[in-house]
Amino acid sequence: CSRTCAGGIQKREVLCKQRMADGSFLELPETFCSAPKLASQQACKKDDCPSEWLLSDWTECSTSCGEGTQTRSAVCRKVLKTGVSSIVNSSLCPPLPFSSSIRPCMLAACARPGRPSTKHSPHIAAARKVYIQTRRQRKLHFVVGGFAYLLPKTAVVLRCPTRRFRKPLITWEKDGQHLISSAHVTVAPFGYLKIHRLKPSDAGIYTCSAGPAREQFVIKLIGGNRKLVARPLSLRIDEEALAVRKASPKEALQTHKHQNGIFSNGSKAEKRGLPADAGGRYDDLVSRLLEQGGWPGELLASWELQDSTERNASSEEDQNAEQALLRLPFTMVTEQQRLDDILRNLSQQPQELRDVYSKHLVAQLAQEIYRSHLEHQDALLKPSERRGPPVAIPPHKHVSGFSSFSRILSTGEGGGGSRRPHRKPVIVRKISAAQQLSASEVVTHLGQTVALASGTLSVLLHCEAIGNPRPTISWAKNGEEVQFSDRILLQPDDSLQILAPVEADVGFYTCNASNALGYDSVSIAITLAGKPLVKTSREVVINTEEPAITVDVGSTVRTVQGVNVTINCQAAGVPEAEVTWFRNKSKLGSPPPLHEGSLVLTAVSSLDQGLYSCRAANLHGELTESTELLILEPPHVPTQLDDIWALLSATGLNLPSVLTSPLGTQLVLDPGNSALLGCPVKGDPTPNITWFHGDQPVANVTGLMYHILAAGQILQVADLSGGSHGDFSCLAQNEAGMLVQKAFLVIQDYWWSVDRPVTCSASCGNRGVQQPRLRCLLNNTEVDPAHCVGKVRPAVQPIPCNRRDCPSRWMVTSWSACTRSCGGGVQTRRVTCQKLKASGISTPVPSDVCTQLAKRPVDTQACNQQLCVEWAFSSWSQ
Repeated sequence: CSRTCAGGIQKREVLCKQRMADGSFLELPETFCSAPKLASQQACKKDDCPSEWLLSDWTECSTSCGEGTQTRSAVCRKVLKTGVSSIVNSSLCPPLPFSSSIRPCMLAACARPGRPSTKHSPHIAAARKVYIQTRRQRKLHFVVGGFAYLLPKTAVVLRCPTRRFRKPLITWEKDGQHLISSAHVTVAPFGYLKIHRLKPSDAGIYTCSAGPAREQFVIKLIGGNRKLVARPLSLRIDEEALAVRKASPKEALQTHKHQNGIFSNGSKAEKRGLPADAGGRYDDLVSRLLEQGGWPGELLASWELQDSTERNASSEEDQNAEQALLRLPFTMVTEQQRLDDILRNLSQQPQELRDVYSKHLVAQLAQEIYRSHLEHQDALLKPSERRGPPVAIPPHKHVSGFSSFSRILSTGEGGGGSRRPHRKPVIVRKISAAQQLSASEVVTHLGQTVALASGTLSVLLHCEAIGNPRPTISWAKNGEEVQFSDRILLQPDDSLQILAPVEADVGFYTCNASNALGYDSVSIAITLAGKPLVKTSREVVINTEEPAITVDVGSTVRTVQGVNVTINCQAAGVPEAEVTWFRNKSKLGSPPPLHEGSLVLTAVSSLDQGLYSCRAANLHGELTESTELLILEPPHVPTQLDDIWALLSATGLNLPSVLTSPLGTQLVLDPGNSALLGCPVKGDPTPNITWFHGDQPVANVTGLMYHILAAGQILQVADLSGGSHGDFSCLAQNEAGMLVQKAFLVIQDYWWSVDRPVTCSASCGNRGVQQPRLRCLLNNTEVDPAHCVGKVRPAVQPIPCNRRDCPSRWMVTSWSACTRSCGGGVQTRRVTCQKLKASGISTPVPSDVCTQLAKRPVDTQACNQQLCVEWAFSSWSQ
C-alpha cells in the first residue's frame, strides 16, 4: 500500500494474454480480450492515522554572538481516513521530551565596541557569593567577587583567578589604597592575598586588578555577641578625607558602586561622595541571620544545647538535634542574587509589613542555605559513607508559613539530588488553616479558604512542589494566567502575594507545577466576607473518544453515550459552604454518586441530557452555577429507510433512484438520463452532508449538472454521460463523528462487439478458419449498426481453427476425358491413400490404412452412353 493509514492505493498490472500450446503466453492488444478489463488499482489502509507531533523549523539563535537558544513549536495532529488533517488535544500525542522544543546554540564570541575582543583581554573568574562564618576555623579560602562576614583571628586566603594575564602582574588594593606585603598581610606573586589573623582594621573592600579587569571582595567582622563589628571611627575618617583629596565628586560617587552594579545604603556621607560603607548592602539581612544563630531557627535551641551540660542524652528529640548539628556548616554560603531578590521583595512591601516579612524571608534563607549544604555534603561522600534517613527538624512555632524545610528533609527531597529518581511533580497539600501573622497579613498554603476583611493589607499564597527535575511553578486565577503588577507579586520562592486586596481579587487561585514527566495543580479560594464561592469554567468541552471526562461546573459538555462524566463543584466559604445538586431546576431526589462535592454520572445516555446545577450556601449567602450536558449521536444509517424513500418520492421527478450505503450501491443508466441519489443518515446534532464525485466536491466538478435537495439528503444529477459516471459519495459530519456512504452510477453506451462463428471451415489440416462478425450492442442487446457510427471499429481478422493432422483417407484425381463422344466410352482417375498434415503437406500411405477406414473409390466409369446420331449429307448439286 502506498500509505500506512488515511487511505492509500494498491496497483497491479493488467495485460491481455493468450496461452500458447506449449504453455507460454503471448501478449495481445486489449481489444482481443472480450471480458471487461480488471481494475488496475484499489484503495487500501482506510483507517485514521495515530496522533503525532508536527514540529516547526528551529528559530534563529536568540543571540547574534556567544551562547543562545533555539526554539520550535509543536502541535498534536491527527490525519483522518478521509485525508483531512486536524489539530487535536496534545494529551493524545506521546510525551514530547523538553529537548524537542528547545536546544542551545553557540555562535562566535562577542566583542564589546571600543574594546579588544574577549578572546584577548584579561578576565577574572569571580564568584558572586556571600559567606557568613558561624563557628571557629583556623583558615578560610575565598575567591574575589563576593562578601564575607567572618569571626576575628581567622586566617584568610583570597585568590584572584585570572585568564589571559600573567599572575605576577596582579595588583591588590584595600579601600582604594595599594597593598604591599607586611607582617600581617602577604601579597603573594601568584595572584592571592593572605591575611594572617583578622582584626577589626582588616574590614574593608579588597580589589584585585589584572590590567583593565577589576574585581572586589568585601570583608566584615562578627563580634562575640553575634553583632557586626563597626570599623574604627578614626580609620573611617582618615579614609574619607583621603578619598575627598584624591577623587573628584564624580569619581567619589563611582566608589559607591560595587563591581556588580549594587549600591550601598544611602547616607549623608555617601551623598557627599564619600565611601561611608560601600559594602554594607547585606548588613541588615546578615545581622538577622546572626540573631538566630546563622542557620534555621529550628536548630537554634539545639545549638545552645551543644554547649550546655544540661542536655538530656536519653531524649530522642535531642539525639536528632545532635545528629543535625554534626552536619551544621562552619560557614554559611549563599548566592548574592538570592539576597538581592530578598532586598527587592522587601522594597515592594508596605512599610508596616517590612519588619515581619524580613523575619520570614531570613528564616527561609537559612533553611535554603542549610539544605544546599546537606546536598553538597552528600555529593562529596562516597556511596557507602552517605548519611542514612534524613533528620526531621521540629517545626518552628513562629514561622509556620516558611517551615516547609523540615518536611522536605523528612521526605528525602532536600539532599542527594543527583541520586534521586525522576518523578513527576506533586504539590504538597496542607490542612492547616490560613494563619493570621499580623492584624493585616494572611499567609496560607493551597487547599484552604481565605476570607478578606477590611483590615487585610496582604495575602500570601504558598505553593510547594516536589519532583525531579525540579518543577516549574505558574499561577492562574479562575482558569486564566495571573497578570502580575505592582500589587500582585510573584515572590522568589514562587509564592503569590496580593497587596491591598479588593473585591476584584475574589476567586480561585490555582498553582500549577510541571516538569518533563507531568504536572499537578491545587487551588485556593479567596472570598469576600466569607460569602460562598464556586470554581467555574466557561469552556465548551466536546468529547468523542475518551471513556471518562472531568469538568468544572459552569462549562458546557457535549459527549457521546457510555462516557463517565464528572462535574466538579469546588465550593469555598467561611463557614464552609454546603453543596446541593439540581437537575433541570429540580433537586436530585436520589442523587448519583458524589465525591467531595462532585457529581458523577456513569455511562451517560440520552436520558441524562439536561441542566445540572450546583448550589453552594452558608450563613452569608448562596451561589448557583450550572453545566449543560448534551449527548451527541454520531452519524449512522437508520434501521428504517421509509423516511428517505418518502423524500425521494416527494420530489415528484419520477427518476431512477438509488440509496448510498457504506459499502456502495450500483445503478445502471442509459446515456442522457437523470438520477436521484439519497443519503440515509441520522445523528444528533443533525449531521451536515457534503456530496462528492470521485474525490472532489460536486461543486468543483466541471460539466456536472446537479441539484441538492432536502437539506443535502438528496442529490439530483442530470444529463448523465460517460464523463459523469463513476463514484458518488456523501460525507455526513457532526461533533460526534463522521460517516461516508457511496453509490456507483454505470452509464450504458453503444459499442461494437466481435462475435466468433461457431463452425470452422475445415475440421483438420492447415486451411481451417473462423470469420468473426461485428455487432452493435446496447446493454448486451443488438441494435442497428447505425448507432455505433463514430465508435472505434475493432479490426476483424479471420481466426485460424482446427489446424491439426487429418486422419488417413482416399484421395482421388479428377476424371479423365471420355474415350468416345458417344456410343459408350470410358473415363479413368487415380485413387491413392494419403494423409494431410497440419503443415499442409500431403503424404501417401499404404492403401491398407485407408481400406480399414473407407471403401476404395472406383477408378473407372462408363461415359457418353448415348447413341451416336449424326447427319448424313450428299454432294452438292449443280
